[in-house]
Amino acid sequence: MPATPTPESVRAAVTVAGRRLSYLDSGGPGQLLLALHGHFAEARTFTPLARQLAPDWRVVALDQRGHGYSDRPPDFSRDGYVEDAAAVLHHLGSGPAVVLGHSLGGVNAYHLAFRRPRLVRALVIEDIGAEVDGDLSFCLTWPHRTPTRAALLEALGGSAPHLTDAVREYGDGWGLAFHPEDMAASQRALNGDHWQAWLGSDCPALLVRGSRSGVLPAGHARAMAAGRPGTRLVELPAGHTVHATDPGGFAAAVRAFLDGLPRRPHIRLPPDGSAG
Repeated sequence: MPATPTPESVRAAVTVAGRRLSYLDSGGPGQLLLALHGHFAEARTFTPLARQLAPDWRVVALDQRGHGYSDRPPDFSRDGYVEDAAAVLHHLGSGPAVVLGHSLGGVNAYHLAFRRPRLVRALVIEDIGAEVDGDLSFCLTWPHRTPTRAALLEALGGSAPHLTDAVREYGDGWGLAFHPEDMAASQRALNGDHWQAWLGSDCPALLVRGSRSGVLPAGHARAMAAGRPGTRLVELPAGHTVHATDPGGFAAAVRAFLDGLPRRPHIRLPPDGSAG
């Protein structure tokens, strides 16, 4: 029999506190996985993973606040990011979900499990620690608009290959799908000690580290896995963005972890979030 074609993800949105949150939904009858990207990225970064996991898993990838097609928020606090993710799960109406997060999204994922444990069945955390100390101020030199796409890519320099999904044509020229000042502010709000949140949930977790990562040191990753019961550590030959550098290895590691999870019936979540 011919293989069943993999459906393309469909873009949809939910309004939270007057703000539009956009997401890509791979659809289908599979179990729910919510994917949260890192700074500068957006939902599209997980499209290859969604194809790899179909049809067993329905991947809903969120453009987090201030990224992609989602609206700018009043702040980039952990409370805000977590409540956005919770609101999307309640909007979808089915849970608990596996929550996967890269970098910024990883911290948001394990904070969601800590604060709203009934929404999270398991975690996949990609290359981020329980202590974060980053600086994105370099992006403040990036232009708001340029007359051509080529001019924008030239101005982005060595960062350009990592930002192709975020390049947009607007009415007044070419720019990015985020405001650099927002990214710098979001990173400042992310910096700090998150051990309480990391250790404060008990669902199964997979921690994926890139062996060439400059963000998550090997010793710190081992301490995270050793300190939290039910956590598996996998290292892959990649840099910080493991899912993009080694997409096949990342998908295989995630698939193996997901295949080992016990089957759990989904419950209907009320739209107001009271079940969280």
